Amino acid sequence: MALTWAVVLGVVAASALLPAAPAAAHNSLTGSDPRDGARLAAAPERIELRFLATPKEATTEVTVTGPDNVAATGGAPAFAGKRVTVPFRPGAAGLYIVTYRLASDDGHPVKGEIRFTLTTGTPAEAPSASAPQTSAVPTTSAVPTSAAPSPASPTPAAAGTDDDGGTGWLWAAGAVVVLAALGGGLLLRRRARR
Repeated sequence: MALTWAVVLGVVAASALLPAAPAAAHNSLTGSDPRDGARLAAAPERIELRFLATPKEATTEVTVTGPDNVAATGGAPAFAGKRVTVPFRPGAAGLYIVTYRLASDDGHPVKGEIRFTLTTGTPAEAPSASAPQTSAVPTTSAVPTSAAPSPASPTPAAAGTDDDGGTGWLWAAGAVVVLAALGGGLLLRRRARR
């Protein structure tokens, strides 16, 4: 009887680990520099994104936009292992959004964004006119408003991750139920023989 329980528990433990294998094929962002939500007084030279698995150059896209949707990418992304770096070309002070899109090993697209705020910017000649400065003031005041939804933007990515994790747990729970039923059947059969 002790041997039966040891086998059942061993199989349950092994089956609990099996659903993690498909989830490992999903790539995800593990960190960035600057970090999401950062407020910077000095502009970084480059933006770095760190991923769970090595991203492929052919299927990875990274864009950086600044205030008024002005492109702030200073060149092509560079790949080094699980890290992708993009040269940064700072502009006006305000909210900068780094968006990324790549394909996981299992073929599922992974996308998301990082937001950070530059508190000091490079003066541009176009905003020096009186009309654009007036529009730049509401844009700057809109930064906190658009910065507030930034926690909402990771929520869909987290929801997608939770959905995948939920599927894995469903498989594990199903396997535990089946194995418990098999183990219970074996115990009842042994008791019936005695």
